[in-house]
Amino acid sequence: MSLIVAGRFTTFDDAEAAASRLFAAGFVQEDVTLFFVNPRGQHARFPIGGDQYADPQAARASKGAGKGGAIGAVIGAIIGVALFSAFSSPFLLLVVAAGVGAYLGSLIGAMSHTRGGGKLPDEHVPHEARDSGVLVAVHVSPDNQHEAARVLREAGSLEVERAHGRWQHGKWADFDPTKDVEPIPATVAETVSTRHAQAHANR
Repeated sequence: MSLIVAGRFTTFDDAEAAASRLFAAGFVQEDVTLFFVNPRGQHARFPIGGDQYADPQAARASKGAGKGGAIGAVIGAIIGVALFSAFSSPFLLLVVAAGVGAYLGSLIGAMSHTRGGGKLPDEHVPHEARDSGVLVAVHVSPDNQHEAARVLREAGSLEVERAHGRWQHGKWADFDPTKDVEPIPATVAETVSTRHAQAHANR
């Protein structure tokens, strides 16, 4: 596994400027790449789209349909028996009433178990720490990882992270946007240096 340091920027122009600073600091082109990271939940990890195999809220629909269908069939049968007794209706009407009751009950049961428009309570929402933006990733060694982090911070990176992944042909081959971010905290010296660089740039 390769050691990777990455910084997130708002625009491609800012990311390209950061890449230029990395090259000026001695990093080679094969060890630097940049790419856009979609907003949370919009990474299209499946062929039909989305980041999850199925809507978690819809997982309970079959349970609700079964429960509602059974209740609906009983209610339909009771109505059918009442009609059969009161009006000497044909026996077929009892069967039809039970079938209609089961259908309506399953529909209502499924809908009641998926209410909320697919929204889940906060504790069931999949956690995703990485925000959208343009990521500048640098293939580093233990010796120069802090230098890469410093350059990215001075270039205006919104945050800097460390990761272990597969680096192939100048790219982060196994990048997973849903994985938790491991931030690299800035040292006191880096903070002072970054503020000085930003102040100089604003003159």
